[in-house]
Amino acid sequence: MNRGAEAETLAESFLTARGLAILVRNYRCRVGEIDLIARDRDTLVFVEVRLRSSSAFGGAGASITAAKRRRLERAARHYLGYIGGEPPCRFDAILLDALDSKRIEWLVDV
Repeated sequence: MNRGAEAETLAESFLTARGLAILVRNYRCRVGEIDLIARDRDTLVFVEVRLRSSSAFGGAGASITAAKRRRLERAARHYLGYIGGEPPCRFDAILLDALDSKRIEWLVDV
């Protein structure tokens, strides 16, 4: 398993332990990709998982650029069209600087 997939698995376990239900992993469409799509009670949550082992360029959070945010938004709109509805939604980020569940930073509603 590659490091990105390992990070997504850690994020999935982390979120599940906190009561979120994972609906889709690695949703891909022509406009982008969403790492995890989850449900937090009545809210649909689009989750970006970022692993950066070095903070040389600002770390995991800084790696979510404006262009990446636009692609995430387009992919989320595509998914909403696919499911045929628009429930309450939010975007979360799971940031890791190592493959260690104790070092996860969860940013809610970014």
